[in-house]
Formats: sequence, structure tokens, C-alpha cells
Amino acid sequence: MAYGHHKPTQPWIQDALPVLLVLLIAVHVLAMVYWIYKLATQKPTQRRKAH
Repeated sequence: MAYGHHKPTQPWIQDALPVLLVLLIAVHVLAMVYWIYKLATQKPTQRRKAH
């Protein structure tokens, strides 16, 4: 007898969810690194004493 390959009937979103979650976390980490870099490299504003 030939056995038919039964594909699981999961929706495609359940297959893509772990990939999307890792991608979302990676984007947030990159954004945080960029934000810290911008804070570290920005020039301090000139403060003037007003008398």
C-alpha cells in the first residue's frame, strides 16, 4: 500500500510566527544600539551664561 503524505494543517502564520518574533527582537536591538550610538556621539550644546 502507498502511504499518502499528510501535511499538517497548520495555518501559515503559525509557521512564520517564530521567524517574525526573532526579526522583531532583532530590529528593536538594532534600534537601541543606534539610539545609544547617537547619544554617545552627539555634541553637547553650548551653554551661555546670560547675565
